[in-house]
This record gives sequence, C-alpha cells and structure tokens, in this order.
Amino acid sequence: MSKTTTGTTPERVDDDLGAAGSQLSTAPREDLPNLPSLGVIGWARWFWRQLTSMRVALLLLLLLSLGAIPGSLIPQTGIDETKVADFRKAHAFLAPVYDRLGLFHVYSSVWFSAIYILLFVSLIGCIIPRTWQFIGQLRGRPPGAPKRLTRLPAYTTWRTGTEPEQVRETALALLSKRRFRAHLDGDAVAAEKGYLREVGNLAFHIALIVLLTAFAWGQLFKSEGNKLVVEGGGFSNTTTQYDDFKSGNLFTTDDLVPFSFTLDKFTGTYEKSGPNRGTPRTYQASLTYREGAYGRARTDLVKVNEPLEIGDARVYLTAHGYAPLITVRDGKGNVVYRDAVPLLPLDSNVTSTGVAKVLDGYKNAQGVREQLGISAFFLPTYTKGSETASTFPALNNPVLNLTPFHGDLGVDSGIPQSVYQLDKSHVKAYKDAKGAQLRDNLRPGQTMKLPNGAGSITYEGTKEWANFQVVQQGGTKWALGGALTAIFGLAGSLFIQRRRVWVRAVKGADGVTVVEMAGLGRSESAKVPEELGDLAGILYDRAPGAPEPDDQAAEAGSPDQDDTTTPDSQVLPAEGAETT
Repeated sequence: MSKTTTGTTPERVDDDLGAAGSQLSTAPREDLPNLPSLGVIGWARWFWRQLTSMRVALLLLLLLSLGAIPGSLIPQTGIDETKVADFRKAHAFLAPVYDRLGLFHVYSSVWFSAIYILLFVSLIGCIIPRTWQFIGQLRGRPPGAPKRLTRLPAYTTWRTGTEPEQVRETALALLSKRRFRAHLDGDAVAAEKGYLREVGNLAFHIALIVLLTAFAWGQLFKSEGNKLVVEGGGFSNTTTQYDDFKSGNLFTTDDLVPFSFTLDKFTGTYEKSGPNRGTPRTYQASLTYREGAYGRARTDLVKVNEPLEIGDARVYLTAHGYAPLITVRDGKGNVVYRDAVPLLPLDSNVTSTGVAKVLDGYKNAQGVREQLGISAFFLPTYTKGSETASTFPALNNPVLNLTPFHGDLGVDSGIPQSVYQLDKSHVKAYKDAKGAQLRDNLRPGQTMKLPNGAGSITYEGTKEWANFQVVQQGGTKWALGGALTAIFGLAGSLFIQRRRVWVRAVKGADGVTVVEMAGLGRSESAKVPEELGDLAGILYDRAPGAPEPDDQAAEAGSPDQDDTTTPDSQVLPAEGAETT
C-alpha cells in the first residue's frame, strides 16, 4: 500500500484547525441536545459499580491495613488504660488530636468501621456476580472453535489419511482422558481445562470474607481477664473474681462460660549449671476444675502455650511468683492476720517485692486500733554478699526482708491504690532500740518482734502463685478454616492455568484429511504450547500423517524411495506471534 500526499493551502489549514477546534471545544452549543441527568437511580448504580470493582476492593483493603498501623503503635483504651493515661500526660498537644481522630480506640472508631463495612460490601458485590457467571460456565459447554485457528498463540497442523470423523472421535476421547471438558462442535472438537483456577479465586475471596467476619465476631464478643491465684486458692469465672477484665462491645456477663478451678500446686524447674543456669525448664500448674455449678471434678496440667480449654474459654498460664505466708499477732498475742502475700518478681531470678496490709483487728500494746503496712523484699536464693538480688529462681535459701509501718494506710479515703504498693504519707515507721528504722531478714519459721510489746510478725513459709489469663473468643475455628482455605485458594488461582484446545478435521481439496490443533490460555504461559505439542504428538500417532502432494509426485518419479513420509508435527507460532 502506498501513501499519497496532497498539497494544502494555508487558508485550508486554518479552516480545518478552526473546525477541529470547534469540535474539541467544551463550550455549550445551542444545537446540541440536552443530555438527561443520571438521577438518583443512575448515581446509585454508578456508585455500586465503583464500589464492587476489584480496584476499589484492593484500595479498601490497603486502607484497612494502613488503619491498623496506629492501632498497633498507639496505646488503646481497650487494651491498656494505664499506657493511654501515661501517653496523655506525656503528650499534652497530641492527645486531644488523637481523641478527635479516634486513635485511642482505632478498632471501634467510626472511620475504621466504615472501611470495614465497605470492604465487606465490596467483596460480596464482587463475588456474587462472578459466582453466578462461573456456575453458568460450568452448566454450559466450552466455546466452539474460531474460524481461523492460525491466529491463536499455539497452533499445529498435518495431513492424514484417516477419516475426519475418526480423527474427531479420537481427539474427543484423548481430551476427555486428559480431564478436559470436551464436546463435538461441527467439524471440530472444543475442549477446556483449568476450572479449578476460578474455584480457587472464588474460594480465596469467600475465605477472606469469612476471616473478616470471624475477626469482627471475635472482637465484638471477646472477653479477656487475668487472675492471680496462690496455691490452694481458687477461681470462679465471674467478673468480680478477676483482677482485671475487659470485653467486646456486644459481650455480656451471661456469655461467660461457667466453670471454676483450684490451683493445687505449681511446679517450676530450672537449669542448675552451665551458661543457661536459671533458665526455666518446666512451668506447669496442676488444677482441679469443674464445668458448671455441679460439674464433676477433673484434674489437668496447664503449661506455657498449653491452655486448659473449657468450651469457648481458654485458661493460659502467663506468670509465676512467690507468696510468703505471714502471720501477724497483736500486743496480746492474738492472731490478727495470716495470709500468703503475693509478691511481684523484679528480675529473672524472681527477686520479689510487695506489701502486706493489716486493715482490721490489730491493736497495739495500749489497745489502740491501728493499721499495719509491711513492706516485703524476698530473695528465693540468698547468697552472702548479694543482699539485693536473688542468685537463683528456685527456693534454695529463701530470705524475707520485712519493714513494718503503723498508722492510717489510706484505704478508707475512697482513692484506689495498688495492693503491691504502700502509701507512706500517713504512717510511721517502727524504731528499734537504737532509734533506727526497724527491719529484719527472716528465714522460714523466724519471728520479728515489734517494739514496746506492739506484737510480732512471723514468716511461716512460702507458697507459689500463678497468674492465669482467661480468654473467651468465638470464631477462632472459622478464622482458622478461612485462613487455610485462603491459602489453598490463592495457590490454586496462581498455579492453575485455564486453557482451551480445539481440534478441527476436514477433508481437503484433494480428499485428504487436514487436521488443525490450536490452544489458548487465559494468561501468557509456556505450558499451553507444551501441552498442545504433547497432545498433537499422541493424536498424530493415532492419525498418522499422509504424504504431501509434492512428495507424492516425487515418490512417483523415484520408485526407490520409501513409501511413507512423516511430516513434522511441531507446534507452529501464530501469525505475527513469536516462536514458542
């Protein structure tokens, strides 16, 4: 084809540019018809199409991931109120801004909930039409062969003396055996394979919805609480029994799983030598538990990462420490306090500290009611020369350091205070004979005498305590199933390729059957030409090639040549395509 160029006058060019400019102008023209507005239904349909597009779904998923970042970096009110309060004190300017943006409660904020709900709607809107479309494809048959198979990416052809009907029947049986969905369509066989790719794609998206639903359900109906239990002590699963408790927005006390347990014994063993000396080897708590109010008593061992499961509730072992058994007598020798006092560990060797508070029943030598506060510092393994820290976490040589105070502990003021700390603003320290503050190191069975006949404090022995975290969260099994389904679905959608194969067999002008085979994949892959070549090789063996017309003439002039000729049956590239 040749190109022809004709001359144009400047006036003609200006006229053409003016006409083009008038066509490109956005200014309204009186002769243009008034286009109807979309209206409410039109805009709703446009918004729905945008929301259910895959582009918007991916954008919402990205926004959801970005929205979770401040929930991980900024203290959350539902997780740790103390850290939130500390953050407010340390950042007087940022705290009000974070409050307005809802960054202290990200997962229950309006904007995060909006993203979450829109992502749900978008995914459902994407999945439902694709599911119906895929069901329609399964109920239908593979599409018929294109008119020109040579235009497909993978193509091969040969001539054979086998009848076309026999070739098509052989091709149909071969493709069906290779798990293609195949059927006869006129003069060709149409086959398709790889439907599991779409199944995996749909399974991945449905599993994603299941995951999001399970996550939302678990957060809304979740409860989590901690309870410190001393050996011999018990726990009943009610909100008043917890040391701290938090729950989801839709959780009620009626949702608590009814059970109770008693800590029979805590056992901890440690490495005794080597570079890992003091490293825990065994942490386990022996429990006796009951399900319901009148359940049969059962025993079980709770270990680290091996919780006790009762219905939807899981009881985890999270911490351990020591609780010295302290007995306090007043000036008349009456026992006014006897309890195991849990102490908080300070280091890996369980050096511990805490407070014993005697609130009622104590009278000094003069008969005056007072309150006692006893600061306790405990070393499980005392070594001379190391008075400020234990040298081993086990109870090898326990020593309890006590410092008593008397007066008003401030517990009646209405201001909450920690059971592990002592308010010394309204108490006085006991003095020894030399006028120094009274304190003493006691071993199990030893007693500290208070001055002026005010009473005594005895260190009876040591019990161990364990801290349990009770978590009740529904939807965990659904989340696990959704995660596994999503993994397998994604693998199927990535590694399974959907492809189509057509085999056409017709009589040529010379009466010899011409066989054409072509393949087409949904995506670029070397598997389609390779698979087509393999199928063509098998079909060629069952419908061998016939000599070309030029070869027949040559054979007629050369009687010494062999009677049969095997033409190439390799996969040829399509027109304008690269060779595969």
